[in-house]
Formats: sequence, C-alpha cells, structure tokens
Amino acid sequence: MDVIQLGCGVCGLVCAEHLAKNAKVDHLILADSRTGGARALKDRLGMDKVSVVEVDGRDRNALVALMKGRDIVVATMPWRMNRVVMEVSAETGTDYVDFGMPFDSTGPDFDRYSEMCRTADISALVGMGEEPGMSDVFAMHAAAILDRADEAHVYDGDTATVDGLEFFSLWSPVDLLDETSVPAAVFRNGRTEFIPPLSARQVYDFPAPIGPLPVYSTNHDETYFMPIGIPTLREASFNIGIDDGFAHAAETFRKWGLLGKEPVEVKGVKVRPLDVVAAMLPLPAAFADKVKGDTCFVVKVTGIKDGRKTVVKVWTTMSHEKAYKLYRTNGGAYFVGTGGAVATEMLIDGQVKEKGIVIPEQLSAEEFMKRLREKNIDIREEVRTL
Repeated sequence: MDVIQLGCGVCGLVCAEHLAKNAKVDHLILADSRTGGARALKDRLGMDKVSVVEVDGRDRNALVALMKGRDIVVATMPWRMNRVVMEVSAETGTDYVDFGMPFDSTGPDFDRYSEMCRTADISALVGMGEEPGMSDVFAMHAAAILDRADEAHVYDGDTATVDGLEFFSLWSPVDLLDETSVPAAVFRNGRTEFIPPLSARQVYDFPAPIGPLPVYSTNHDETYFMPIGIPTLREASFNIGIDDGFAHAAETFRKWGLLGKEPVEVKGVKVRPLDVVAAMLPLPAAFADKVKGDTCFVVKVTGIKDGRKTVVKVWTTMSHEKAYKLYRTNGGAYFVGTGGAVATEMLIDGQVKEKGIVIPEQLSAEEFMKRLREKNIDIREEVRTL
C-alpha cells in the first residue's frame, strides 16, 4: 500500500505519523513545496518506508507524476487547492482523502466531481478531519440515540495562548482568513441559507476546562453534510470560537478588500490580498511548542426520544500541551490529523465500499469512534431530557 501525504503542515503531519505506524502502509510519501516539517518527521520516525518529495500542489503535471501508480493520496493543502488533486486522482485511479471538501457546497460541482470519481472507480473521502469529520460522526452517533433528530449544531472552542503573540492561527492562516471572509451557511427550516460573514455571534458555555466563549457561525461542510446524513433535521449550524478582537480585525480587512482572492497588481507584481494578510501571521509549526490552553468541540443534537424532547451532547477535549507531547503539535491539529488518519485507515482496511465522493456520515460512526479512542481521543457524551 503506497500512500501520499500531500501537504505537510501541522495537521497533515499528524495524519502522516499515524499512517507511518500502520503496518499495512508499505510506503509513505511526504510531499509539499516546503519540506522542512516533512524531513523533521522522517528523521524523528527513523523509518525507511517514509520518503520526502518536494512538489508544488498547484502543478498538475507534477501531481500526475507523483500520484500515478499510488493507492491513496491524503490532500491537506488549503482546501481550495484540493480540487485539482481530486481531478488528478480520477485521472490516475488513486483513492482520495481530504480534511475539507474543495467545493463551497454540496451543489452542482459536488455532484459533477462525485460522478467523475465514480466513473474512475475511486473513493473520494471528503471532510474527514475534525470539523468536518469527527464532528459529523459525533452527530450521527447522537442522532442514532434519538427516535427523531430535529437540530444538530457544532461548537468549537479554544483557550489557546502563545506568549508574545496576540493574533495567530493554530491551523492554516489562509483557511482561517478565508473562513471569516465568506457568507456563513446555516440550515434553517429545512433549507440552507447564507448570512453575512461573522454576523451571527453567541456565547456558548463549553465543558470544563474551557467555559463560556464567543462563537461565530461560519461556512463549514457540516452544515451541508449533517442534513444529508440525518434527513429529519430542520436546523443545523457550525459555530467556532473566535476572539472578538480577531473577528473585528477580520471584518475590517474584509471591508477593505484585504481578504480578496483575486490577484491585484502591486508595483508590477500580482498578489492575492488574502495571501499577503495570511503571510503576516506566523505558521503554526513555528510556535507549536509554545501553545498553552485547551481545545474542545461539542456536537449538540436535539430531538425526540420516547415522546419527550431530548438533547444529546457528544464532545472531546485536549490540552495543547498533551498534543505536543503526543505528536509535537497543537490540540486542534491533533484532532484534524487524527480524524483524517482514521478515515484513511478505514479505507485501507476495506471498510469504505462506496465509489465517488464519500462524506463522513456514510462511514460507520461506532467504528470511527472506536478508532479515535485508540488514538488518545477522549470522547464524552450526555443525554438529557428537557
């Protein structure tokens, strides 16, 4: 079994380390345009089956050469860049996994690419990280406890601090800024609606040791996936903890056009404004050993059980210090990379039979959660009758 880890940032390297320890993986290729992190992991693991390749994930010809004859590619670049990887996967017959689908919704592009992958006889597992991924699996588990599930909401909270840094991102700065700059999808009254970026704020009381934090609704795959997997849903949303100061700055940047994705010319050089702002934030790997605090996400599903309104909450928490001891990363990156590794290993073990695009809701929730627990993910749940 030959596996490519395409994109070796803090999340991708967690997935890669899990896969390197899988006895069924004969060859693991760590591929990125920046190879420092990949080489450090290879040196730390000391495994002959791990190799490092420098590749530009935007170069279609380079991707064809890299992926031809390989079994699986795990694409963990900024999510918009993964579209070409899926296209090359269909061309080379390589099964595909990502942590966030490369489409804005489960609309026409989703259907077209799914048919493309079915025709190529490959499985394309999308949204298999933490959120989406683990969160969707938790929602399916919670919904199965109820007789009918009416609402499903995801809440992500974090108390991370880094000495000397006021603004930072624990994952791709490009993806974070992108997420705060586009309309947020919410599922209301059985249909998807879009609201202005960062316009829906609430304070959510997370389990200890997190506590109450402001969260904002943003555009996330769960909002599209959960109503597919749980067809009785009437309401669904994704809500992420964002510091109010960061949210205010992101809103100002957006209004100024500094989060724009179309290139502008500056002194003869064309650049995307979003890339410039993202470049001003440090890469998460640069301060992984300095992150303090805890991360947590909660999936809250409300519905009917035995004729009574019932709430099922499923959640997990990890300290950033523990994540660094485990895999030299932060807690959120550990969740994302571990969710991706579990999905990939289920594919390796033949537990994913579907061809075309496969969303987390189509996997066995109990098997997924069992494997998460085996990888140091502490899953808690609470069932409460209202």
